[in-house]
Amino acid sequence: METPLTRNIRPGQEPFGLKEYEKYGGYRALKKAIADYKPEEITNLVKDSTLMGRGGAGFLTGLKWSFVPMGADAPHPKYFIVNADEMEPGTFKDRVLMEGDPNQLIEGIVICSYAVQADIAYIFLRADYDLAERRLAKAISEAYAAGYLGKNILGSGYSLELYIHVSAGRYICGEETALLNSLEGRRAIPRAKPPFPQLSGLFGMPTVVDNVETVCNVPHIVANGVQWYKALSKTEIAGTKIYGVSGRVKNPGWWELPMGTPMRELLEVHAGGMLPGYAFRGALPGGASTDFMIGQHLDTPLDFASVPKAGSRMGTGTMIVLDDKTCPVAFVLNLLSFFAHESCGWCTPCREGLPWSVRIVRAIERGEEGDLAILEEQTRSLAPGRTFCALAPGAVEPLQSALKYFREDFERHIREKRCPWR
Repeated sequence: METPLTRNIRPGQEPFGLKEYEKYGGYRALKKAIADYKPEEITNLVKDSTLMGRGGAGFLTGLKWSFVPMGADAPHPKYFIVNADEMEPGTFKDRVLMEGDPNQLIEGIVICSYAVQADIAYIFLRADYDLAERRLAKAISEAYAAGYLGKNILGSGYSLELYIHVSAGRYICGEETALLNSLEGRRAIPRAKPPFPQLSGLFGMPTVVDNVETVCNVPHIVANGVQWYKALSKTEIAGTKIYGVSGRVKNPGWWELPMGTPMRELLEVHAGGMLPGYAFRGALPGGASTDFMIGQHLDTPLDFASVPKAGSRMGTGTMIVLDDKTCPVAFVLNLLSFFAHESCGWCTPCREGLPWSVRIVRAIERGEEGDLAILEEQTRSLAPGRTFCALAPGAVEPLQSALKYFREDFERHIREKRCPWR
């Protein structure tokens, strides 16, 4: 089984420096991209690969790039931004890549930026990722010294400046247009679309925003080709995926596996199954803003097509497991409280609706009172299309699925006027 994204990562050790990275094939893809491809051909290559964004939305990466104006009349400067503001609870895959192989991300950034002819690139980094920042800064310095960044890269005439921007630490900055506002020094609130960032993004100029894992795929596609990349997967959605599991399992962690790896294999083989004395009740398959999947879904392939058919979302591919000794009401309350705190307050349903939901669930969890009909109405009021961005719809996904699969637990709290797990 090939693991292109993580092959250079040595847990517990320093990442490869530039010379070691080059020794194991690093920057060959960049040299090939500049020598053998025009910018538009790189975009078409990525489009043909069917690489889907790994930040959660699963949009076709090459298609996104194709909307950027190209040619002599295209406005400049153009920007390429890596969304490394990884604040989804339960998600840690991008941290693994940045800390473990920073050169891979930088090579990917240069190739992606070349494809859309960006002049300036930013890594928008979560404030807590101090180690990733130090390792990225060192790798960027080495790349400049070697001629992989800066003016006239590899004698091609193409130039790119790359900067790290450390986020102020709000979850909403993971939304690409709120990220752009933050990068401009404005309040981090989502923008109305259209216009889309590819046409009018950072400072009103053409901008592409892609996730860390997405960008790290690109050098391998360029180096090895479309058919190789598609053959890595178990399904029609190409490539590998960094999956993660947290919760009361024997071996919590992360693994690079073929896209479409079944949920059961991830949980029982790679994560080792549940700890002794605990049983599986359900899991959020793609971070905290996805719907629960339960035992009947364990054979579902974890990809962007199959998981929605089971009633959830692939999201980031990092699973949070619920066991039989954890109160599902308290579990949901913890997540709802996070999202209510992180609301930017820009739209009324999110600003007022999420705290209201928190108050109701907290009252149920304490055994004080509860109205499940109001909670169900809240999940509909905060559904996609009812709010300015996707924060609130994502926030209520665990709640709406918990009311579906664990309704008896909610009713028992109300009936017994206590939390049975205390």
